[in-house]
Amino acid sequence: MCGMATGESTRASVHEPEPVRPTHEDRVAAAGSELIGGPLGRHALLGTSWWTPVRVIALVAIGMFALGLVQKAPCYNGAWFFGASSQYTHACYSDIPHLYQGRGFADGLVPYFDRLSGDMEYLEYPVLTGLFMETAAWLTPGSGTIQYQEQWYWMVNAGMLMVCAAVIAVCVTRTHARRPWDGLLVALAPALALTATINWDLLAVALTAAAMLMWSRGRPLAFGVLLGLATAAKLYPVLLLGPLLVLCWRAGRWRAYGKALAGAVVAWLVVNGPVMLFAFDGWSKFYRFSQERGVDFGSFWLILAQNSDDPLSTDTVNTFATLLMLLCCAGVAALVLMAPRRPRFAQLAFLIVAAFILTNKVYSPQYVLWLVPLAVLARPRWRDFLVWQACEVAYFLGIWMYLAYTTSGDAHKGLPADGYHWAIAVHLLGTLYLCAVVVRDILMPERDPVRQSGDDDPSGGVLDGADDVFVLGPAARPARHAAHFEGPRVEWGRTGVTGGSL
Repeated sequence: MCGMATGESTRASVHEPEPVRPTHEDRVAAAGSELIGGPLGRHALLGTSWWTPVRVIALVAIGMFALGLVQKAPCYNGAWFFGASSQYTHACYSDIPHLYQGRGFADGLVPYFDRLSGDMEYLEYPVLTGLFMETAAWLTPGSGTIQYQEQWYWMVNAGMLMVCAAVIAVCVTRTHARRPWDGLLVALAPALALTATINWDLLAVALTAAAMLMWSRGRPLAFGVLLGLATAAKLYPVLLLGPLLVLCWRAGRWRAYGKALAGAVVAWLVVNGPVMLFAFDGWSKFYRFSQERGVDFGSFWLILAQNSDDPLSTDTVNTFATLLMLLCCAGVAALVLMAPRRPRFAQLAFLIVAAFILTNKVYSPQYVLWLVPLAVLARPRWRDFLVWQACEVAYFLGIWMYLAYTTSGDAHKGLPADGYHWAIAVHLLGTLYLCAVVVRDILMPERDPVRQSGDDDPSGGVLDGADDVFVLGPAARPARHAAHFEGPRVEWGRTGVTGGSL
């Protein structure tokens, strides 16, 4: 069977999960646990207390989110409203209060239907995010000074986004049934606390995390509906349908994929259809803005543009970025079909979203939120996760210091362009490092911490323990083992391969 040694052992691990204790398998987790008394003992009583992993992790996530709110206090108390550069020197910038008035919410304008004054004629966000923003505006008092209203608007949004953060932590905790404590990586992620209230990305991230949970439970239609809603809030979740297609191809699970695709399309149309029909210009602004937007912060395209006497045009960058993304998609597809063992869904979800981030012409600091839950499911190792998070925190500080430099006039307080380029490089290298580790786990499954614990693909739903029906190249040969690897050897079977082997 295509699981651990036998299909029976894989099924047993699904129905009678024995929780994995990270302090027993992860040196960094074990060292960190000394702060709270050390690793869990062999005779500890599990599941006998109100403090279940889900509850603990949800509370930790809320606590870290609250610390992120405290970090924004200098801006809340004045930096958003007085002085252009102080919100950057304090690294507490947020789009939320600025767009309350800038996108017509203070004036009661209806997103997508009412035209805005200024250079942005319509709201440039997807429909479900626009509804989220409008809902927060309804809950914001319409009296008092504009500063008072913007402070309220930010706080209302922060409360709604805190719910999203808790949902993300809970969904990740429950996706891998035998590894609930991996959810602590999400809850304690520094980048999540720092960027959670910069924009509205947590809505799409929460819906995507919920979709991943539904797929892991073998509910493809619910997965599709949630993924369609996530795509109605932000574009990137639709990318997950690509690697899932190739995974279902390899496993022959076409019916499940069809349900997922149908659910996604219908859910997206239900949200977008009415606005498309009655306010097409407003609805299409997000897509037109994405195409027309020039090279911007955080991308390697910006480094090229700022070091070139003749920078590429926006259309040329769009073309090259699309080609690079298509190459990455082809690489992921080849990896799925040629890997010695079918990759886990979470691994591929992380890789495809990371590829989009790395090749895109803009990288706003809150985009790291897209990757946090996927990274935890793909590579639940504290060392690798913290290395990546350190790189993202460095970029978070770098972009604000660069903006402080560009807005401080002759004072030049902050980080010049050359320094900012190094911050971009740190972000790119950190993400590439995590991608490389995930690819290594795919090519050498015995290095994958999830599979070392005895699982096949706990986030894979109908793919978990399924036989292969179509493989190419190395997938038809025995899996390679990692050189100098200390640990149990994992032998992957391939019973059920019926065609496509080379």
